Amino acid sequence: MSDALNSQSTRSLLRAMFDAAIAAAQPAKQISAYLPAVPKGRTIVVGAGKASAAMAQAFEQAWQGRSPLEGLVVTRYGYEVPCEHIEIVQASHPVPDAAGEQAARRMLELVQGLSADDLVVCLISGGGSSLLALPIDGLTLEDKQQLSRQLLKSGASIQEMNCVRRHLSAIKGGRLAQACTPAKVLNLVISDVPGDAPADIASGPTVPDDTDCNDALAILERYRIDVPAHVREVLSSGRGESIASDDARLPEIETHLIATPQQALEAAAQVAEQAGLPVHILGDAIEGEARDVAKTLAGIALQVQRHDQPFSKPCVLLSGGETTVTLRGEGRGGRNVEFLLALAIALRASPHIHALAGDTDGVDGAEETAGAIITPDTLARAEAKGLLATQSLDNNDGHGFFECLGDAVVTGPTLTNVNDFRAIVIG
Repeated sequence: MSDALNSQSTRSLLRAMFDAAIAAAQPAKQISAYLPAVPKGRTIVVGAGKASAAMAQAFEQAWQGRSPLEGLVVTRYGYEVPCEHIEIVQASHPVPDAAGEQAARRMLELVQGLSADDLVVCLISGGGSSLLALPIDGLTLEDKQQLSRQLLKSGASIQEMNCVRRHLSAIKGGRLAQACTPAKVLNLVISDVPGDAPADIASGPTVPDDTDCNDALAILERYRIDVPAHVREVLSSGRGESIASDDARLPEIETHLIATPQQALEAAAQVAEQAGLPVHILGDAIEGEARDVAKTLAGIALQVQRHDQPFSKPCVLLSGGETTVTLRGEGRGGRNVEFLLALAIALRASPHIHALAGDTDGVDGAEETAGAIITPDTLARAEAKGLLATQSLDNNDGHGFFECLGDAVVTGPTLTNVNDFRAIVIG
């Protein structure tokens, strides 16, 4: 079995598991199970995220012939798919732009003046935080852009970043839901965050939020993020308070998670098991600095290889979640390639261990590359090309490292997003 796992077939198996994880989270596979009853009044669809256009298309197809439909969703550039009744707008991610700001303003206008007989279907997925970039009164788009860049470099978790974003937004943190009152709100959500908390997915535009401005201020302090005085005033004055769960201004809200990281990991596990390999899912919500998580998982993989503990080899270790990268070098970042660089170093060219890490949305950081693959000879092949993994890691240049080796994993737009995927095959 070990000899077989050292061949090209192991690369193929890793990619097949990753592809299965992405396929399991496709909206077309999930959305029809959550169709609501036809309302007496209007049906309006709004949404934001990397999967929102695909979700809108799937919803339209499942809804066909039931009642008139209208709406607006915003997705990342390159993630548009055709819809007949729902307008698709493209905007920038991970740093917001004017297209996202305008789309958010139009979305709020679209849900004004509804009645209790109307239904608002909200299609929410990861990436919506930057795609719905409508600053609270007193702030500008440039303020939001500068803060986004600082947050992305800081090493803050996605929950922490989105807490700050919610309290500086005119649409996130339950504010879009409040604008829908008195219509009923149905949330269909694809989770890209550890723990699957709806308030953290796309910064929760259509669900209540029980964090407050003091939480946001504490995060800025924790990561030493310096913001202009007028930005800090929004938080210190309490003007940025979001819509809490006990707020009487909220409408009736129903929320369903239609795809999650755990579902994706289980789909990948089936592929490995069909290939005859036992699978162990270590967790769907693993967080921390990418290089630290890599050291921990390397330690587990080496214990399996050397001592058949806590699992017997051969086997596959799967995990999901969202690590972070604190940018200190001049590289392009990317938490999955950073994880893999650190993993390769920690494994020390140990034989019979291969791994893949990638973002299920097809974009690792700001790059149009999902992730990469490492093999037992990754470090040797790199050195033959004049590359040192330790130097690349210090420079946060995982993307450059794996591109040079030809080991980058490129999917193109996947039209979904259930966070990071990591697979380690131990022969």
